[in-house]
Amino acid sequence: MSTFRICELRARSRGCGRLAEPSSSTEPYSAKRHCLSASALPLSLALLLFVSAERPASAQTASGQNRGTLEPVVVSPAKPKPASRIGADASGAGKRIRPAAARNTAKPKPQPAVNVEAARTPLNTNVVATSASRLGLTVMETPASVEIVDQQKMQEQGYRTTTETAQGAVGVLSGDAAGAPAGFSMRGFTYSGVNVLYNGIWTGPQDITSRVMDTANLDRVEFLKGPSSLMSGLDAIGGSVNYVTRTPTSGPIKNELDTSLDSLGTYRTHFGSGGSTAVAGLDYRFDVSQSKVASFIDGDFENLTNFSTQLNYRVSDTFKVFAAIEYKNDGGHAYWGTPLVPLSFAGPFAKSGVVSGTAVNTFDGSILGPLTVDSRTLTTNYNVADNSVGAHELWLRGGFEWALSNDVTIKNQVYDYSAQRHWFDSETYAFDLASSTIDRDRFFVTHNQHVTGDNTDLAWNGAFFGMENRLAAQLQVSRNDIKFTQEGNPDVFPADTVSVLNPDPGGYDVPGGPPEPDVRNSHLDTLAGSIEDRLKLTPMLALIGGVRVDDFRLERDGINFDGTIPAGQPFSKTWTPVSYRAAYTFEPVHNLVFYSMYATAFDPAAAGIFSVTPGTSLELTSSRIYETGVKQLFWDGKAEWTLAAYDIQRQNVYVQINDTTSALAGEIRTKGIELSGAVNPVDNVKLWANAAVTQARYANFYIDGESVSGNTPSNVAPLIVNAGASYRFNNWRWPVEIGGSLRYVGNRYLFEDDATTMDAYTTADLYAFVDIPKRDLPWQGIDTMRVKFRVRNITNAVYAAWSDPGYPDQVLLGAPRTYELSASAKW
Repeated sequence: MSTFRICELRARSRGCGRLAEPSSSTEPYSAKRHCLSASALPLSLALLLFVSAERPASAQTASGQNRGTLEPVVVSPAKPKPASRIGADASGAGKRIRPAAARNTAKPKPQPAVNVEAARTPLNTNVVATSASRLGLTVMETPASVEIVDQQKMQEQGYRTTTETAQGAVGVLSGDAAGAPAGFSMRGFTYSGVNVLYNGIWTGPQDITSRVMDTANLDRVEFLKGPSSLMSGLDAIGGSVNYVTRTPTSGPIKNELDTSLDSLGTYRTHFGSGGSTAVAGLDYRFDVSQSKVASFIDGDFENLTNFSTQLNYRVSDTFKVFAAIEYKNDGGHAYWGTPLVPLSFAGPFAKSGVVSGTAVNTFDGSILGPLTVDSRTLTTNYNVADNSVGAHELWLRGGFEWALSNDVTIKNQVYDYSAQRHWFDSETYAFDLASSTIDRDRFFVTHNQHVTGDNTDLAWNGAFFGMENRLAAQLQVSRNDIKFTQEGNPDVFPADTVSVLNPDPGGYDVPGGPPEPDVRNSHLDTLAGSIEDRLKLTPMLALIGGVRVDDFRLERDGINFDGTIPAGQPFSKTWTPVSYRAAYTFEPVHNLVFYSMYATAFDPAAAGIFSVTPGTSLELTSSRIYETGVKQLFWDGKAEWTLAAYDIQRQNVYVQINDTTSALAGEIRTKGIELSGAVNPVDNVKLWANAAVTQARYANFYIDGESVSGNTPSNVAPLIVNAGASYRFNNWRWPVEIGGSLRYVGNRYLFEDDATTMDAYTTADLYAFVDIPKRDLPWQGIDTMRVKFRVRNITNAVYAAWSDPGYPDQVLLGAPRTYELSASAKW
């Protein structure tokens, strides 16, 4: 491939992500709006009444399928368990079906609200992952790779942001590119190839909608690996990441306060409270957090504010309602990367082990290499002094849960989400070989997004010819509107040149007056129906399957900076894809589960649904996965391990050839093995480790007639290993725990041409904390206080942590060694 063509391909890729399109292209749009279909609720009620009237007498709810635990409302109490076989799984799926005459279909008697939390297993496989299945299955019962990072683990491992929660997850990478923060890489796919959900709700492609978020307001983060459109629709190719907020609990009010400060100047403060109110049946949860994420990069910081609250009200023992509000605000100055420079320029200041290979200057197409980063620039920020990035987000959610009988439950959630985001930056920093300086650009884009929707779910536990059967159905309707205002007139946005070693940041100077923006509007209407079923053929063997049908309608319109209308308007497109999952689980002995699964997914053959135009392919990609694995909990619950092997194929991969044309250029094939284990061999000792081997390759991939098949996508590591250990001195007057973790990440490529390598790295963290009991605290009412000390990146490794392939002239460096002191109290 010619140097010019590589440069052109890279430059065009900047149209991906948070942008509506490449700024130089002209795209057709439509002003026509497509109204939402009628509410899903009447249809669901009709279906529910039909099922209730026509179904035969059904078995009692399985013990683990307490409808009170169905999200988002905590319902109680648990219903009495029927007799079950020895070795029944955590959800009671292995129970015998009682004869029809003995079944109790009467409504449960009102009882006081209770909250029961199951003891954590070493890998959290007894937790119900709502993003993996609507059947109420635990991770152990689910025929897929699912990982739960709960609040306890976040606190123990020091995960401060959602990006950091990936650090201990099996085979997951993450990074905060300034233009697409909180991005993930799983099983060979990154950015919009991995869905990011908020309480199970999709708001758009990750590289458009995701923001850096503090973990203090979250109950857990769920990682579901592999294509999963059955659960979340578009973009779920590599998998999905689901953020689940904290919800109310019943019982005495409990409060918590957390605060921390590190050596870079990052500070965090969080207050949370939850429990039952003086109003019978009314429970609440309230969390507010404020943090400043400081950086080792000059001038780089981000202020985060999160507020979330939810009320649950038990109208009766069988009917509950909830209302929730979440507000998030972030803003600050951005770091877009450290520029790549030739070894010949850096000389004795070249930092080895960070990057290698060659690169192409985005502006002039010159080849740079061999590459390095200059140790004199490790903390330098090349952005303009008055740069600004930020967002405001507001969630409003409400709904109900209604247990019509012991076997049938219906729940409904209506939601409204609004967001405003902005970027004003100099973003590209390309080394100029002729002058040994850095060439920069200017760019801005803003988003104004509004999403409304309604999800109605039906859960039914019954029997099929005497075999236990569990069914879940969902009807979803939503509208997603987003307005992009972005760089328009290229003559008004100059490029400039700054020194490599002592750059003058300058300002966001726009000569000749204010910016002249392009405006692009996108409207996405979605109507989706899905159904899942689990049939236990025997106490050991279960068949699990599901199907989802989507109806998407996309409409786009816009106006250019000079008042012209983009060519091709009006533009609209409708898709009706069908995705499914077919699987089995086999449990020959208690808590040893074998499974296999086949599933499909889809997404637009473009950078994202909001980037689709007549100039891009109007086809959907098709993805499928074969996966098989095993999960086991043994040694009286002290040890647990999982193993998964998978093969994923994604067809109709989109490749942009020039400003206005594109081609379906081939496919991506990935395969890999993931192994995870944790054990508590003796009291007070915890050991855990995981490893993932991933092979991801482009296939049938041609650009200008030249094959680039065999290349690896960006930000994909062939090997990721994590390990950790801790020991607790529990017999001391003030119990003390010490621990640490180790992380190895193999070589990754910065861009799809595989010319620039981000070298492998290893980091290690250490921590210690002391728990001060109530008897030794001077403050009345405090139950316990914990004081922690943590050292991150103890070896002070310098490494390339992440890349944005739309900016191939630079890499994002990982943070150096930092020290953190924190304290928390509960009462």
